[in-house]
Amino acid sequence: MPMNKKLGKVLAAAAAGAAAGVAVKKLRDNKKEQEDARISAIEEAVMNNRDYGSRKAYLVGGGLATMAAAAYLVRDCKFPGKQITIYEGMHILGGSNDGIGTPEKGFVCRGGRMLNEETYENFWELFDSIPSLRQPGRSVTEEILSFDHAHPTCAKARLVDKDGVIQDVKSMGFNQADRMALLKLLLTDEKKLDNLTIQDWFKETPHMFETNFWYMWQTTFAFQKWSSLYEFRRYMNRMIFEFSRIETLEGVTRTPLNQYDSVIRPLEAYLRKAGVTFVENCEVTDIDFEDGHGITAKTLYLKRRVENTDDMGENGEAAAKDSYVFETVALNSNDICIMTNACMTDSATLGDFHTPAPMPVQKPISGELWAKVAAKKPGLGNPEPFFTKPHETNWLSFTVTCKGDAMLKVIEEFTGNVPGSGALMTFKDSSWLMSSVVAAQPHFVNQPMDTTIFWGYGLYTDAVGDYVKKPMKDCTGQELLNEYLHHLHIPEDQIAELMKTVINVIPCYMPYVDAQFEPRKYSDRPQVIPAGSTNFAMVSQFVEIPDDMVFTEEYSVRAARTAVYGLLDVKKTICPVTPYNRQPKILMKALKKAYL
Repeated sequence: MPMNKKLGKVLAAAAAGAAAGVAVKKLRDNKKEQEDARISAIEEAVMNNRDYGSRKAYLVGGGLATMAAAAYLVRDCKFPGKQITIYEGMHILGGSNDGIGTPEKGFVCRGGRMLNEETYENFWELFDSIPSLRQPGRSVTEEILSFDHAHPTCAKARLVDKDGVIQDVKSMGFNQADRMALLKLLLTDEKKLDNLTIQDWFKETPHMFETNFWYMWQTTFAFQKWSSLYEFRRYMNRMIFEFSRIETLEGVTRTPLNQYDSVIRPLEAYLRKAGVTFVENCEVTDIDFEDGHGITAKTLYLKRRVENTDDMGENGEAAAKDSYVFETVALNSNDICIMTNACMTDSATLGDFHTPAPMPVQKPISGELWAKVAAKKPGLGNPEPFFTKPHETNWLSFTVTCKGDAMLKVIEEFTGNVPGSGALMTFKDSSWLMSSVVAAQPHFVNQPMDTTIFWGYGLYTDAVGDYVKKPMKDCTGQELLNEYLHHLHIPEDQIAELMKTVINVIPCYMPYVDAQFEPRKYSDRPQVIPAGSTNFAMVSQFVEIPDDMVFTEEYSVRAARTAVYGLLDVKKTICPVTPYNRQPKILMKALKKAYL
């Protein structure tokens, strides 16, 4: 037989075999899908037929985690919304997902909660079932992702030096010692990292803290040298997908508006429609548990403000004329309680154009509650490492509101990025390590078309400014903006003209905003459902979720889903952490980037 005929037969046989293999795989996949659908239908029927009777759910704190928990109760557990109560100490919901203000007094973004399409598995799944308020017929997930795809991020001025020169940051700037230290960290069992800081690990290679990588990674995620090595390692593993494109921040997923308008308001509307009760201006001051070895919440202690005069709702400090009602809520044996055990924006204060943000006088209310609760039962964590060092955990942000777009035009001319396309710009030599973000305009639902805003922050608030010779934390809004414009090397006469367009610059001092990054022992974070719990769970950035990363929307939602499914014995799947750190293509990209 001629060689070409033999080869033809071999190839035909191989093709037939491959086709058969594909067919078998498809058949198996179809059978699995059918079986999964059958099981899902059975589970749904079981849920639909559950009788909760008078059973109630009490959720402490009105941030994303508890609101997500309420949504899972309603959507997946068919729990009656009218039997769910959420208590919130401020008069506004959302926790750290904020966005407030008016065109006349200025707007406030305390921080930017950047999303990520690839790693926010449960977030996207949940919000795919939450209707958009602005786009009827679409979900919040669809609204956010379609907006983000239409406004891709590609920062052209990620790092800027003291001379106002945009740096070439294609290279991470590593030497071989840096690379080996990073690799060793990724290969080390995290349970060996109790109480270690990032600078502890890199003490033999201090050059790491002079690299482009460190300046970009630090300011993207708000790490400090003294931050927990646990969290740094988890970020490296979880965000390895972004490692190869960190200089452009291409992986940042943007919401159409600020997080309050884009995420919290539609979630709140969904829950109110379901009948969920929100009790605002009501602080849960303590929780009692049943005696014995188990953990069964039995009583909530409430401090309810009956008059609220805080227009901005941010300081968390009641005016002198406010009055309070003290109440208790007794839980029945089958009720559940899900508590926010800490909030990173607790005790935040606001200033204005002429006034610095004051030092907080109030202790963190959620952290104080956690301390009381943790002292009553083992396994409820230890807040001490997170809330006792505000000098390590604070940073300061500022939001600039302007009439017209002259200010944004200057920033656009400098960076080469139109609003909404540039993500973070960091002045790497700034004594405050100052960064800024210009979002797509408008950024607030009530922002007029002739009004523009942008946001900035600094990590070193005790340092004296390079141009304004004061510590950052002591600066007025005007002084913060003045320092910023000087780092752009804007001439004095132009700065004076730009200042005339400013409506307000609102500083925000957050003493505990980096608390979730503090060094700690593995046991300092409680499990979402502590061992021995019958009806009690904890959700926040301060619970322990192996392999996931704190300071993210996903962490709050994953904690909420874990709490609800566990307490109500729901056999549904929680979206797992995607193992990008084990995908060869992604690892190869990261390796190539490390050697540029």
